[in-house]
Amino acid sequence: MRDHLQDFIHYMVVEKGLAKNTVAAYERDLKHYLLFLDKVEQLASLNEVTRAHIVQFLSHLKSEGKSAKTIARHVASVRSFHQFLLRDKAVEHDPSVHIEPPKMEKTLPKVLNLAEVEALLAAPDTSTPFGKRDQAMLELLYATGMRVSELISLNLDDVHLTMGFVRCTGKGNKERIIPIGKTAIRVLETYLQAGRPQLKSAKHAEEALFLNHHGKRLSRQGFWKLLKALSKKANIEKELTPHTLRHSFATHLLENGADLRAVQEMLGHADISTTQIYTHVTKTRMKDVYSQFHPRA
Repeated sequence: MRDHLQDFIHYMVVEKGLAKNTVAAYERDLKHYLLFLDKVEQLASLNEVTRAHIVQFLSHLKSEGKSAKTIARHVASVRSFHQFLLRDKAVEHDPSVHIEPPKMEKTLPKVLNLAEVEALLAAPDTSTPFGKRDQAMLELLYATGMRVSELISLNLDDVHLTMGFVRCTGKGNKERIIPIGKTAIRVLETYLQAGRPQLKSAKHAEEALFLNHHGKRLSRQGFWKLLKALSKKANIEKELTPHTLRHSFATHLLENGADLRAVQEMLGHADISTTQIYTHVTKTRMKDVYSQFHPRA
């Protein structure tokens, strides 16, 4: 069974061109699934798997206290895996055909207001090379709406300050060009001239735009740690995630009259329905303003 999993992971990386984080999530989910089939159901072959076995696995996840979102992700992983096995003729049937993910409650993304964004962007200590780097990262995130994984994957030649744009590679290795404003350009220039040279290591010829204290590419975990520290410094009480600035970018653009299609393009969403969640956020905020300020509300 493990050999089939490795074949599937190879297919996801080479043929589908999925991002590392996505592939890692598939692998993690399916290792959990195969362990359940082996140890609990004691199946010797994937050809023995029935719909009942998959339902039992999902019940097992629920009993472990997994959220509806996590279970839905497992369903997607299991279905993709069985579809691959059938296509590869490794099995004779697909037991996942009629398996439906649990219904999830729709939650609106958390966003920062303008005052909170300003406080966060002002939090780094720009008298140090690391502070210059942190400010450049935050400004670039808010200026472009990039995912954190896209931000830390940037190389020096992806940023074109004279032309005012950045090139990033998103999900499915899809490349997109995003414009950046004057403030982000100025902060990036400062980092490149007076921050990054101090972070470079003589041992590594690193092409990454953003470097850690070893002179290597900053990791996603490294960014998450510094974001939490800067959020605390800025006295932001809302729960902050690496996606918060992305959500704020999209919401603030739409609140100021930006075209939904343009925002979809900048975010790199394949389907506009994904982008439309931000229109619900702006409507909710509009209701809050109405309730607060209208004399008859």
